[in-house]
Amino acid sequence: MNEEGLPQANVIAIAGLGLIGGSLARRLSAQGRRVVAWNHRPHPYEQARAAGIACVDDIRDLALAKPDVLVLCTPLKAMPQALADLAPVLDPHTTLTDVGSVKGQVRDEVRAAGLDDRYVGAHPMAGSEFSGYDASSPDLYDDALWAVTVDDATDYDRFLLVADMICNGVGNRIIVLDDDTHDRCAAMISHMPHVVSTALANELTDMPERNIAQALAAGCWRDMTRVALTDPDRTRAMVEEDAANVATLLRHMSARLTAMADLLETGHDGRPDASVGSDAARGILGFFSAAQPYRDFKTKQRSGDIGHDEVRVPLGTGTWRSDLLESAKRGEHVIRFADRHAAVAQVRSAL
Repeated sequence: MNEEGLPQANVIAIAGLGLIGGSLARRLSAQGRRVVAWNHRPHPYEQARAAGIACVDDIRDLALAKPDVLVLCTPLKAMPQALADLAPVLDPHTTLTDVGSVKGQVRDEVRAAGLDDRYVGAHPMAGSEFSGYDASSPDLYDDALWAVTVDDATDYDRFLLVADMICNGVGNRIIVLDDDTHDRCAAMISHMPHVVSTALANELTDMPERNIAQALAAGCWRDMTRVALTDPDRTRAMVEEDAANVATLLRHMSARLTAMADLLETGHDGRPDASVGSDAARGILGFFSAAQPYRDFKTKQRSGDIGHDEVRVPLGTGTWRSDLLESAKRGEHVIRFADRHAAVAQVRSAL
């Protein structure tokens, strides 16, 4: 505990040294936290040890090191086996967290392993189209936001321990959510865009004039298709893990696009000579104007007008979960905890 009565994560174990886990291990080690790591193959160990990371040969050795926090950075398909290996040997002192891009599924698997009493979910909003330890970098977490997920049974001290690792150990911000809210929002801003980006790349690939189109491609195409460069199997796994939410969003977007196609294809409401002032023309303009609050937000963000002012978020003993969720809904990002009864946040994502 520090002088404010807040727990500290001094020893952190990392299970999985891929892009996300490797970058996290390197960041924490560079910030002076003691890091112990395991990977399913030992090929990154020489580089990791050179970065000050202690490496072990068996995932169970992570638990035996009795870390304050153990972070599961394995692919979600490997999570059940990792939990099965850890459950018999994990010290009650150790808090379990993860970096998975979906939270409901992970919590179900943690519960099935009998470890839900020491679990706090987490998802860093950081990454790239590359993978593996060779692509990792402590800079991957520069100015990153983490979603931390809790439920009615989440222990407050364990939550604060994970928050310390993120806010103080990594130097990042957090928002606190329930699993369902996280998974719906992650589908919107990450999983569904991968499908849309790949659909654009597929359209180009199938186009007879694709070489000409590619020659004409510039910034718009580059920005819209960057994540389509991600390994297809990695993207497939991510999307399937949040399948129901992604499917709902794709059908909703499909309806938007179909409505726009109908307006364009029929020559403005079915009248080829329709004036610019027709209902259809106004509908087309409405399609492009509806996102104006988002444009305004991005303008403020680019100008540096967002995130400078700090606000205090009071936290009740029995209401801290809902207090922090309401803070997230207001667009506030927690940057630190003043004490056990208050967080300090910046307004960073209010549209």
